[in-house]
Order: sequence, then C-alpha cells, then structure tokens
Amino acid sequence: MMKIYRTQDKQLTRVDEIGEGCWVCLNNPDENEARLVASTLDIEPADLMAATDPEESARISLEDGYTLIIVDIPIQVPGSGEGIYSTIPLGIVLTQELIVTVCSVDTPVIGDFTACRVKGFSTRKKMRFVYQLLYRAASMYQQELRLIDRRRQAIEKNLSGDLKDSDLMELHGLESTLVYFATSLRANATVLDRLTRYKRLEQYPDDRELLDDVIVEIRQAIEMTSIYRDDIKGTRELFSSILDNRLNNAMKYLTSITLLMAVPTVISGLYGMNVQAEGMPFANSTAGFAIVLGLTLALCIFSAWVLHKKHML
Repeated sequence: MMKIYRTQDKQLTRVDEIGEGCWVCLNNPDENEARLVASTLDIEPADLMAATDPEESARISLEDGYTLIIVDIPIQVPGSGEGIYSTIPLGIVLTQELIVTVCSVDTPVIGDFTACRVKGFSTRKKMRFVYQLLYRAASMYQQELRLIDRRRQAIEKNLSGDLKDSDLMELHGLESTLVYFATSLRANATVLDRLTRYKRLEQYPDDRELLDDVIVEIRQAIEMTSIYRDDIKGTRELFSSILDNRLNNAMKYLTSITLLMAVPTVISGLYGMNVQAEGMPFANSTAGFAIVLGLTLALCIFSAWVLHKKHML
C-alpha cells in the first residue's frame, strides 16, 4: 500500500501525487507500486524493495542521486507468547526532493508519524525525519525490553511452584529475542555512526541535538539488552539448579524408602527358607509371628530415625 503525505501549515496532510517535500510511505508494496515510485524518482527497484526482505541487514548506501538507509525495528512474532519478538528491516530512501519509507508491515514506528504523535515532525526536514524515525525505533526497543524483563520476572516467580516445560521454552524464546535485539541494535548503531558524518542533505540546527538523543537512546537500549540477557541467563541457570536439586531429593527419598522396605524383606526371606524350625528364633512359640512382626517394625522405625537424622528422609 502506498500513501503520500506532505506537511502544510504545520499539518500533515495526505496528497495524491508525488512532489517536492513529500513523504512516500510504502507498507508491504507490490511490484506495481514499487515500479511506479522507482521510475518517478529514478531509484533502483531493488534498492526500494530491499527492506521487504526479512534477511536484509542494517546498512547505509550512498547511490547516485539518492541515499538508502536500512535499519532494524522490533516486531512481535505472530502467534507467539508475550515478550517474544524478532526484528525486520525498515528502509529509508532520501532524495534531494523527498523521502520514502518502505516496510513489509504496518509498524507503530511509522504509525506514530501518520497519527501526528511526533512533535516537530515535518516532511520537508528530511534528516530530522530520519533521526526521529531512529529515535522512535530506539524507544520501541526499550519499551519491548522492559516488557521482556517483566515477563522474565513473572516466570521467575514460578520457581517455588511446579516448573513446566512451557516456562523453559518461553525463557528460551525471551533469550532468543534478546539475541536478535542485540544484533540489530549494534547494526543500527553502526548506521547512526555513519549518519553523524553525513553531509549530503541539509541539516537544521536542532538536528544535532536530536542526533545526540538518538545516540543516547540506542546506547541505553544496547546496555539494557546486555543486562537483561545476563538476567535471563542467571534465571535459566537457577532453573537448572532447582531441577537438579529436586531430582537429587527425589532420588534420596526413593533410596531411603528402598532401604526401609529391605528390612522386612530380608527378615521374611530368612523365615521363609526351608530350614529346621528349631533353628529359627520364636519358631515354636504361639506368639512367634507377633514377636517377629514387632521386632521388624522396631527395626524399621529405628532405620527411619537414623535416615531422618542424616536428612535422608
């Protein structure tokens, strides 16, 4: 879908034709839309459609007559649980006359601009628009990172209860998300570093201050990603330790019960052997069974007491 916007009298309005000072917004464009924009602006169609490839990495490319910028933005994985995200490319094409954004989905990063929720936004100030896009993307990373950490804390609270396989799988999904975030944020930081030396298009005095804010936000997001990865690693190791400890306790109790059951088994086995009755204690007594049963019970109680003192039962 293609939409064309222009800032007029400090208001963002939608227009029908591509012109100077416009913003061409392409969300999951088809070949006809891409070919139309490419031919109108003299842009390579492959560069215009690069952002629709989910495997495209963040980069900046200076071409003849235009500049291609690709950054990674977060997106929730369809059908996954809360806190499970991946990253997709967002393409920005800068020409001398206008700016073009390309994305395979309708992302909130773009939606904030179309809904006029970004202060000081103007389609005519192209470099400021780029910095504002990067700032919104970095803010979105931080928002999702906080959500991931809250989900980790919720899983961690289940440590005292029953541990489920689904908790371990979800924890693995959160860790995978942080891996994607760390890779994408480092690539975005590299693109931003090149933009600090970018001189092709005009920059306004406030752009430098906004650029510094973007740098701070991306660095903070990278640091948050590193911290939360360490937290999830610690939680996963704690899960493993608790599971191992519970398994050891179960084996210890089973071993103790086996020892207790061995006492009556050995005694009954001895009395069940084919030997002379005179050789077996209490064999000729009318109360012999009760005596043997009482002694067996006493031995079991004594064995249980010894195992309890050794914290095995």
